Amino acid sequence: MSESTPSDHPSMPEPGNAVPDNPVPLTAEVPDVATRTDLPAPTGAPADPIDEMLAAYESRSLMTEIDDLGDGDLGDENGVNGEHADSELADSDTSAGDKSAHEPDADLDDEDDDDGPVTFADLGLSDDLLAAVTELGYVIPTPIQAESIPPLLDGFDLLGQAATGTGKTAAFALPMLDRVAGAKRSKLPFGLVLVPTRELANQVAEAMKEYGAQGKVRMAALFGGTNIGPQFSLLNSGVDIVIGTPGRVLDHLKRSSLDLSNCGMVVLDEADEMLDMGFAEDLEAILDAAPPERQTILFSATMPNRIDSIATRQLSDPVRISIKRATDTEGTTPKVTQRAYLTHRSHRASALGRILDMESPEAAIVFCRTRGDVDELTDVMNGRGYRAEALHGGMSQDQRDKAMGRLKSGVATLLIATDVAARGIDVDHLSHVVNYDIPQTTEAYTHRIGRVGRAGREGIAITLGGPKDHRKINNIGRYTKQNITIERVPTVADLTMRRMEKTGAEVEAKIGEPESANLYRTIVERLTVEHDPVEVAVAAVRLAHEAAGRTGTEEEIPEIQSRPEKGRERLDRKGHRGQRDERGSRGDRPRRDGHENRAVRNPDGSHHVEAGFVSLQFNLGRSAGLRPGDLVGAIANEANMRGSEIGAIKINDKSAFVQVPEKHAGKVLRSMDGAKIRNKSVRVRRANN
Repeated sequence: MSESTPSDHPSMPEPGNAVPDNPVPLTAEVPDVATRTDLPAPTGAPADPIDEMLAAYESRSLMTEIDDLGDGDLGDENGVNGEHADSELADSDTSAGDKSAHEPDADLDDEDDDDGPVTFADLGLSDDLLAAVTELGYVIPTPIQAESIPPLLDGFDLLGQAATGTGKTAAFALPMLDRVAGAKRSKLPFGLVLVPTRELANQVAEAMKEYGAQGKVRMAALFGGTNIGPQFSLLNSGVDIVIGTPGRVLDHLKRSSLDLSNCGMVVLDEADEMLDMGFAEDLEAILDAAPPERQTILFSATMPNRIDSIATRQLSDPVRISIKRATDTEGTTPKVTQRAYLTHRSHRASALGRILDMESPEAAIVFCRTRGDVDELTDVMNGRGYRAEALHGGMSQDQRDKAMGRLKSGVATLLIATDVAARGIDVDHLSHVVNYDIPQTTEAYTHRIGRVGRAGREGIAITLGGPKDHRKINNIGRYTKQNITIERVPTVADLTMRRMEKTGAEVEAKIGEPESANLYRTIVERLTVEHDPVEVAVAAVRLAHEAAGRTGTEEEIPEIQSRPEKGRERLDRKGHRGQRDERGSRGDRPRRDGHENRAVRNPDGSHHVEAGFVSLQFNLGRSAGLRPGDLVGAIANEANMRGSEIGAIKINDKSAFVQVPEKHAGKVLRSMDGAKIRNKSVRVRRANN
């Protein structure tokens, strides 16, 4: 298990060790569990009907929103945050304090217990699971755990929204282990957990193994990128819980190596990410293979309409829980300092290197949109002297595990990754998160920067944008209710001064060290006989500076002037809106950046193609759920192009047209023909304009 920040009530971190490529049974003992029941009314005191009504209402509340109090989010996805000891969580009606309060001889001091925080002992877990959690040293659940565990133990379906680091894994893992222990033993799995990536599957499997360390629960982690043979053997021998990615789980269902007819509990973790990755049809097929009377739990960091749609079809009268990340209170230091820098795309890699030189991160994750960007930027940063590792879906599982291992051990300083590959990553000493491009949604931005500033630690989030991204950054700031300052890219003079400060600090740290002092003193004494002592010191500092590789030449990066928003600029210039005489008609304006569904047409009705571009026709359209972002992401990834290079996009009901640079047309045709978008095969050809 990873280390956590000490506190009076320690948190439960999530194990980060990867599961081997060839899965082995993850065994842990969870003895039989007694059925959870409420305490009876005290002897001689009949139950109050009003109290019973309130208890029934509270147990099935349709929406519970909790401000995450305490010192911040957990350092781990499934951690149990001890910092919530002082938060005002609802008292459990089944606590010992409540029971004793009704007894004639109850001590008056016991009444103070009613005002304390909810503990794991209040949630209804079995004695054996509670003993295991207590043995690990954890007492106080996080809000998502306190609100989710009781209804899950009672068998209700659940729809939960919570950000990364709030403890979602333990919120469903503990009830699943509890229910598995009470279920009839079978070779067929009782529990199924679906996650978007291999890394997250590994993480959840290790977490469940840790929580159920006192029992004997058979688990299997199923994901691609590894030999499927050992997975067949593991499933054939019998498992209680399956944790896997949708693609590999569906593959086993089609091969009849996985049977879900005994499945009583299904969890969709990071459901929004799985839908974004095009797994909607796979998820529906998997859920349809499980019994309709199963218990279904869906957790998501965001709640787009697609999540509500799948919840309506697959969940039965679910309990709804929403855990909001707490905002910083007035007068406190923000846990995440957010800054943005604007520069032209051609200078972005150099700007990032210069910013990181100024920041000196302990460990940082840099998010890129495409695999090509990841590989290119990794080479650039390694050439600049950083120890950078790449992480994306095109790498084998072994390569990805090694990259993560180097970052966690401190061998690497930078992890440059795509969003999908970085899901489930948790690094205790992470100090910086960098958006190499502005995220496409505010939810993605919030999810990314949530990886730093956890458990009271401070972190820094840096976003790089283009000359026209001033408004986008302001919009993100308004949505997140956080101040994102747009700063100037450091100049050559700034960088030189920072490098000198580092060298000076390193030299100062050596002053007074006794090791080999006499040897160096002999050299200094000899040199100062013939030279000025200051000149000797200057020469020594210069040698240290050069040895550290801080003498490289840098060119100035053109400064981008922040511009006022278009509406405000228009009012200042014209005094009112609606006149176009100085700006020309809409048709005369240059095309804005982006890929909105608004291709330009010629007078004869054909699609207008910009000079230097060609139009490609795809066989998918709106009826397949296709969005501009799907096309941009697929083309950028498969053809190794930047998304900014892609031109206008027009999506019809049954087809779509995309303009790409003529020099890349052949590459796009070869790489995209036969590829899949939203889990559907793609056919692409040159369009007849």
